[in-house]
Amino acid sequence: CRRLGIRPGLILGDFDSLDEKGKAQMEEEGARILRLPVEKDDTDMLAAIRTGLDRGYRKFRLYGALGGRLDHTIANIQCLNFMKDQGAEGVILEENGSILLARDETVTFDMTEGRMSLFALGERAEGVTIRNMKYTLQNAVLTNSFPIGVSNEFTGERGSVTVRKGTLLILLSREASTP
Repeated sequence: CRRLGIRPGLILGDFDSLDEKGKAQMEEEGARILRLPVEKDDTDMLAAIRTGLDRGYRKFRLYGALGGRLDHTIANIQCLNFMKDQGAEGVILEENGSILLARDETVTFDMTEGRMSLFALGERAEGVTIRNMKYTLQNAVLTNSFPIGVSNEFTGERGSVTVRKGTLLILLSREASTP
């Protein structure tokens, strides 16, 4: 939390993978700590999201959600879908990029350089339109068996993606593309 400049009000988890140094650092944060049982149905992230939803929050920023284990990375991406189901918005933020979902909507990006990749999250996403990017699309269908939306590039303008029906997984990277 210190590295990100964030002072948590609540620290929630089972802390099963936290070493003694990490536990001591957590205690120093001065936040309220909610310990969860190690054996449970929800991941720590999903439990934290449920807690936030119960407290009325509808916008979530997930930090450190892609590091470590691949199974937890996939679970955290599924948490974005869970939030959409609950009428909430979530984004996974990392040092050089972010991950978000678009479901039956248009998303406009603040960034004007870097890369974007799109994937159908589900069987198919219909009516996909990409504007102001190197590779544009108009009313296309993306399926989960053909990765046509990989490594698109921003062109200096604010790009946008529309999906008329379905859900798109959107990966944004601030790293410059390689020649």
